[in-house]
Amino acid sequence: MTRHLPRPGLSRRGLLKGASALGASSLLLPFGMHAAMAQPRTGGVLRVAIGAGAQTDGYDPALWTNDFCAFFATARHGFLTEIGPDGQLIGEVAQSWDTADAINWVLKIRAGIRFHSGKALTADDVIASINHHRGTTSPVGPLVAQIVSLTADGMTLKVTLAAANVDFPLLLADYNLPILPASDGRLDLQSADGCGPYRVLSYFPGVEARLERHPDYWKPGRAHVDAVQIFTIADSAARLNALQTGMVDLIDGVAPAQVAALKRQPGLKVLATRGTRHAVLAMDSRVAPLHDPHLRRALKFAIDRQALVDDLLLGHGHIANDHPIAPTNRYFNSELPQTDYDPDRARFHLAQAGVASVDLTLVAAEAAFVGAVQTARMFAGTAKQAGINLEVSPAVDDQFWGQVWRQTRFCSSVSRGRPTEDWIFSTAYAGGAPLNDGHWTNPRFDTLLGWARSELSEGPRQEMYWEMQAICAQDGAVIAPVFADYLTAFTDKLMHDDAVSNTGTLDGFRAAERWWFA
Repeated sequence: MTRHLPRPGLSRRGLLKGASALGASSLLLPFGMHAAMAQPRTGGVLRVAIGAGAQTDGYDPALWTNDFCAFFATARHGFLTEIGPDGQLIGEVAQSWDTADAINWVLKIRAGIRFHSGKALTADDVIASINHHRGTTSPVGPLVAQIVSLTADGMTLKVTLAAANVDFPLLLADYNLPILPASDGRLDLQSADGCGPYRVLSYFPGVEARLERHPDYWKPGRAHVDAVQIFTIADSAARLNALQTGMVDLIDGVAPAQVAALKRQPGLKVLATRGTRHAVLAMDSRVAPLHDPHLRRALKFAIDRQALVDDLLLGHGHIANDHPIAPTNRYFNSELPQTDYDPDRARFHLAQAGVASVDLTLVAAEAAFVGAVQTARMFAGTAKQAGINLEVSPAVDDQFWGQVWRQTRFCSSVSRGRPTEDWIFSTAYAGGAPLNDGHWTNPRFDTLLGWARSELSEGPRQEMYWEMQAICAQDGAVIAPVFADYLTAFTDKLMHDDAVSNTGTLDGFRAAERWWFA
């Protein structure tokens, strides 16, 4: 088994002024490939099984919320920027970006890119693709809401933000922000057309997608396989069986208990990447009794995090502290006291909430994260010692995201986190954010979020992000007990360079473009 740990992140200077990493050298060593590694070979069909995917998925990027959508999107679309395996930001559709004040940005759009339909990509396509999310409930709605002006001068894009945001070029790498072809400023949301490495042959939401290499793909040293097939297989044991029997070449969401057997099986490999992915138990803060922050605090002291790392993750992860910022993030609060399992403190907070005990139902599904049901059962066992009676209600996997998530008072969930604090806080913790699992609002948190985004001085920015993590831990409506490593398994015939960690599973969702067969 190989493990990739994150490298130091992008410098702030690199964000304020950046350029594409593509150049003459990339023809030989694509995007930082080690010189000692063999040159990628072209050919083959990459078959991938992913645990996520729903029949309600589609081509509208404002509605994508799961890993199947993300992987499918990066296989067929191009994005303004890309986060590389070393954490550095790479220009993709945006050839370069520049700003003097982090408010007014100038992006040079790369010339010569064509969509699968043959249409030449223009700055108007970029504007329409961004505008599609403005004023909507899209997962990236809060990110593009910062934009007050968006205009084009030829292939130059001029962006004005409401306030300074040094992270702005990073946000443009979000998988919900692909560049789509536009007509009269509007997108065709029924079209599969993209400008990425592969073009769509067929798509059945919640089941499978099939693609073939785009012959006019502009990137050198990428898109090595001839075709890609992506399947939704929600059950982790079924995904593993598909890999072991040769039905697929690559799977995500390997259960930690499966790793040891996989390591012993000839012809297979396991890749572990440590990033920001964390298990979530979401509490609807709008309804009783979970509207009371003391009761939410009691639940946080009633879960044994170390037991989850040891007995469930089997060491393939580490303890979290009820906020989404991992040690791999730039502004991780290393001095925030850890919330540990403490039944006495849990009972104290129950008393502060005015109750001696409480009965709750926790809905859990493996569709959220592998081990979610067992996590809930372990939680029920430890919570009982604090006077908290949890009834575990397993949900049907293929119904979870459409009928349970954000619709149930107390349920399992998952977050892959994001490379920057502003990115994850804006999309999943700000009041009214589309991915806000607990429907939580905290005025002080929201104020700090706006201030930190605009703060260009390192010290004050860190102080604000540290306080925000403390607010989440103490008042927030999610229990985030552990960070879980991304565990993927694949045939040893597949080759890859260093894998991305902080942007998602399956090499930052870009294995279709980056990996090849030996």
